Amino acid sequence: MEFCDECGKMMKTDGDRWVCPNGHEKLRNEASEATMTTTQGQEQSSAVDMSDVDDAEIGPTTTVQCPNPDCDNDRARYEMKQIRSADESETRFFTCTECGQKWREDDH
Repeated sequence: MEFCDECGKMMKTDGDRWVCPNGHEKLRNEASEATMTTTQGQEQSSAVDMSDVDDAEIGPTTTVQCPNPDCDNDRARYEMKQIRSADESETRFFTCTECGQKWREDDH
């Protein structure tokens, strides 16, 4: 991927040149293009079969009450993600091990 030095837009190849949507051009450099990562050949993906995986192998669990009123389970798998700015605490995402209900908790 190449970006235009003049306007910053993404450029496309046109023969031996890079061309941006605004018409700016520059010559292609074979040496620098050899180090670029492409998505060519990565279009196909397949589903992962998790049917033979033990729940304990999927991720950590914790004791927490499921919010589903029809479920009285107190175990859930969890993961923590930083979805706000770095000076904010992480958000905890839970999935009930019994009914599959998903919910999240934020520190306020």
